[in-house]
Amino acid sequence: MRHAVLGAGGVGGLVGGALAQAGHSVTLLVRPGRRRYYPQVLSVESKTLGRFEVPVGVAERLDEPFDVVWITVKATALKAALHAVPEQQLRSGVVVPLLNGIDHVAKLRQRYGPERVLPGTIRVEAEQLEPGRVRQLSSFAHIEVAPNLTTLTRAEVLCSELRAAGLSCEVQDDEVTMLWSKLCFLAPFALATTASGGSLGTVRSDAGWRTCLEAGVKEACAVGLAEGAEVAPEPILATLQEAPDAFRSSMQKDVAAGREPEFDAIAGPILRGGNEHGIDVSTTRALVDRIIRAA
Repeated sequence: MRHAVLGAGGVGGLVGGALAQAGHSVTLLVRPGRRRYYPQVLSVESKTLGRFEVPVGVAERLDEPFDVVWITVKATALKAALHAVPEQQLRSGVVVPLLNGIDHVAKLRQRYGPERVLPGTIRVEAEQLEPGRVRQLSSFAHIEVAPNLTTLTRAEVLCSELRAAGLSCEVQDDEVTMLWSKLCFLAPFALATTASGGSLGTVRSDAGWRTCLEAGVKEACAVGLAEGAEVAPEPILATLQEAPDAFRSSMQKDVAAGREPEFDAIAGPILRGGNEHGIDVSTTRALVDRIIRAA
């Protein structure tokens, strides 16, 4: 398959770099005016893949056919970034979003059609050090995709390619559960680490912050269940307990760097769902409010 990556940051760079190292054609789609800052070589430092450099294409707009367009921009930048992927240029290709949150899937389907959107999630800690250079900090990089009947074969081939490239990938049969399973982990983790200003280890070691983390997981799962997802707090809390002490969220890094955090994508579905279903999400709201006040 030929791959394009819209959003050449930590996640996009890692996925694109792994695929390019495995011999696939990869083109990075970058913001207008930024092309000259990206060398046509992608440098990757990864705990699972090692260190390597691979040649990649760099473009500002999709102007030739690709089988897969990975969408790995921040949710806050999605609307503007999609100008780089005109509907008519996508042709028979599919877009695979690895964004945080849930609401972006419906927006992409409205733009490109349900037969050309393959929802996905990724669990990884990765960052861009400079244009064309990315680093994977976590010891894991796990991708999941949830196809419909139209995209099932494509999803199975894609997962095979990702596994051959050294990344973990699974095909899921329940899109709602896939998306909410990640959100029920991500939102409490991101909000608690950002509000506390510490790593996951800091949150776990403080009784007050640990209580907030646990309450946040339970609130997110309650909303997820009401939305039709098969989620439960116990396995998510167990995963959070086993994660490395140094684990930090992208939201925490965004706030520290003065960038706009993904509040609407990460906390929004929980807050709106709580209001719609009459579920208490006061801990989630309190964490968001604390972060906003401190900004």
